[in-house]
Amino acid sequence: QTVKEADRERNGLVWLTPAEANNTWAISVRGELAREHDLASLEDLADYLDEGGDFKLAASAEFVESPQALPAFQEAYGFDLADDQLLVLSGGNTAATMRAAAQQTSGVNAAMTYGTDGGLKALDLVVMDDTLGVQPVYQPTPVVRESVLDAHPEIETLLAPVFEALDRDTLQRLNGDVAVKGLDPAKVASDFLDNLDS
Repeated sequence: QTVKEADRERNGLVWLTPAEANNTWAISVRGELAREHDLASLEDLADYLDEGGDFKLAASAEFVESPQALPAFQEAYGFDLADDQLLVLSGGNTAATMRAAAQQTSGVNAAMTYGTDGGLKALDLVVMDDTLGVQPVYQPTPVVRESVLDAHPEIETLLAPVFEALDRDTLQRLNGDVAVKGLDPAKVASDFLDNLDS
């Protein structure tokens, strides 16, 4: 809200309705683990770890070392991963971390991901909700010059239902259609828009 107000005041840019999705750093676990132990949030994961649950995370060095990433999650949720609970991969590619979890490389059953990664559904990985809001929010949001919006106020009304429909699950599915199934992005977007009315 603060940035939205400042952007309008300083730059003449208007932020419209955001999507209810957050494409920020996340910890995702294998679906079978999530279902077996009722894991839906990082609080659930902390309880599971506190009870001695089997856990190994594939992540980039940046995620493991950056004070804003894993250390911030650990501090907020009260857990601490030992070195043998981490598989640190070079680079920050979530495709590699998700693949490690899916294939259970070196016993990995969790991965550093982004909230709307396309491979999550295909690989049956479940994003643990950051209920305490540790990570910054990266919501897709249309931004329009104020002068354009003044001339065409219908833009806001036309875009609102599109972005309201883009929740985390929908973005994961759409991204998966492109990243995993190899579908044409324009066709995926067109089909999504065509189905908004139905």
